[in-house]
Amino acid sequence: MAQRRSSQTTKKVKRKNVTNGVAHIHSTHNNTIVTFSDEKGNVISWASSGTIGYKGTKKKTAYAAGLAAQNASEKAKEHGIREVSVRVKGIGQGRDAARKQIEVSGISVSQIVDVTPQAHNGTRPPKRVLKREKAR
Repeated sequence: MAQRRSSQTTKKVKRKNVTNGVAHIHSTHNNTIVTFSDEKGNVISWASSGTIGYKGTKKKTAYAAGLAAQNASEKAKEHGIREVSVRVKGIGQGRDAARKQIEVSGISVSQIVDVTPQAHNGTRPPKRVLKREKAR
């Protein structure tokens, strides 16, 4: 009898050997995404509150953001990340919790930059409503 070969193949993880990088924290009202990349922008590891296992309104909590940052930083340390500069974008609850968890995980933080986009002049306001006078 012929032996069956497993259809699943294991992928060998390549170690990237990057010591300095950038940690991007994108915090929205509904979720927090933490991405580690090298200085050129190539992604090394990432995690979000949804990939940790939270669904619905629990994804936006600071605790879920901390777990996502911990998960992403552990993956990044496997590739050799030792020092990062943190770029924070958004106004969600998890931005500070994710930043603190990166510091606690053993990766040194060289700088923290807020890159939240700011509107310079905003959008055009709606047209004024003309008030009608009563017919006399």
